[in-house]
Amino acid sequence: MANVLLEFKASAGDSEPQSRPVLIVGQLANLQQINWTHVKGKLQPVVTKEIWQAALASLNPNPTDSCPLYLSLAAVAALPSRVSRHNSPSSAHFLTRLVRTCLPAGNNRCIVMVCERSDVFASACAIARAFPLFTRRSASSRRTEKKHVTVEFVTVGQDNGPLEVSTLECLASAADGVRLAARIVDTPCSEMNTDDFLEEIKAVGNELGITPTIIRGEELKQKNFGGIYGVGKAAQHPPALAVLSHTPSGATQTIAWVGKGIVYDTGGLSIKGKTTMPGMKRDCGGAAAILGAFKATVKRGFKDNLHAVFCLAENSVGPTATRPDDIHTLYSGKTVEINNTDAEGRLVLSDGVVYASKDLSADIILDMATLTGAQGISTGKYHAAVMTNSEQWEAACVRAGRSSGDLAHPLVYCPELHFSEFTSAVADMKNSVADRENAQSSCAGLFIGSHLGFDWPGIWVHVDIASPVHAGERATGFGVAMLMALFGQASEEPLLNSVSPLGAPTAKNASEDQMERDCKRRRLI
Repeated sequence: MANVLLEFKASAGDSEPQSRPVLIVGQLANLQQINWTHVKGKLQPVVTKEIWQAALASLNPNPTDSCPLYLSLAAVAALPSRVSRHNSPSSAHFLTRLVRTCLPAGNNRCIVMVCERSDVFASACAIARAFPLFTRRSASSRRTEKKHVTVEFVTVGQDNGPLEVSTLECLASAADGVRLAARIVDTPCSEMNTDDFLEEIKAVGNELGITPTIIRGEELKQKNFGGIYGVGKAAQHPPALAVLSHTPSGATQTIAWVGKGIVYDTGGLSIKGKTTMPGMKRDCGGAAAILGAFKATVKRGFKDNLHAVFCLAENSVGPTATRPDDIHTLYSGKTVEINNTDAEGRLVLSDGVVYASKDLSADIILDMATLTGAQGISTGKYHAAVMTNSEQWEAACVRAGRSSGDLAHPLVYCPELHFSEFTSAVADMKNSVADRENAQSSCAGLFIGSHLGFDWPGIWVHVDIASPVHAGERATGFGVAMLMALFGQASEEPLLNSVSPLGAPTAKNASEDQMERDCKRRRLI
């Protein structure tokens, strides 16, 4: 999969399965809607119309099903016919699995995706997840030729014409962002330390014509970034705060995405065990997602100021490592008593969100992180956990999850009940909760929000992606599609406008209007 070139085309052209193996996939009702003329050029002469119709008749998705059409060179696969309200209509997770298991082998292959136009974006991102880039298998390194997979969309229902060139380019940018994020998360710390991550940021900046702002090492300490510095100071490669900024003329508001980039998390002196430490290369998943999303979003044109803030550190063990009982002063000026060095993500993110507010004057701040193991218990393996000070943005995140395939579900937001978990006798707060059975994921998010201040007048969104950042031993690139959809209304790309949940006005009652005025929330995109 690592040497696969993924292309999206309006038409993949005709070719018999012996020359180009093919997978045709979609919901059964959609597969039944398409005319034989749409697919016969990719199946004939070895697959006739009768065989095609018999294969469709044999499909009984529960939740999915597939049927070979000709040896191992052609297949048709059916997605779930219906999904629940907390799933994506695109069945994105099932689509990734079907592509991995049903796509025939070969150096030049074709996927025909049959869906409604509203599911095109999520489907393209789901297909991209099936083709990870990182590998160190020796056989793969000996292969020099690129494998090609061409994806053609056949749309059904309303607005079922061929996809425009700009739409195909947007899908390619999104797929590239998903695969970039997944590659960074899959790469071990021996090859993706803070220096290497900074090179990835610089490479994206060079491609977009943006020079990153970088503060690292002792400079972090001098500038009072006590969270990032305290977490990463014991590592061989120094911690860093890096920022990519897109500032177009005519921007009406400023948005900041803040990513947790812990390139490896040993737990520090509160060290993880031998079974829980493997996989901690993935603790940079939030920063990786923001890098992939920023690259894809800016490439497609973005109307407002957009800053990507990367909080990079390796939570290591050494003579200078932070100790439990140490007290750090964070960028907010608040003091934190460390009672758990393995609760480090919230420390670096607190510095990041305050930097976004104070130095970048952000109106909307979204932080994304593999923050808590409890996230998987709270919302599961497939849904990110979302916490925000805005009810409208909470609903928007859920809708963006459904339209993008990066599913999300709300956490409890109740600082007046939960923030007392961080009470300290000697500092403004501790960094870990007193009661680990009291809404752990919510409390972790509240720690970050507390450094902005619970009365901060802007929009703050916290997204915990600890579980959905990977599926088994592979990264998913989770978060890229969600960010592109959530902020799609500020894009110059019509496809992203169409999947954004913030474009269409929603009916509000009088109490909601009053609440919005009282909280002085910034306008939605």
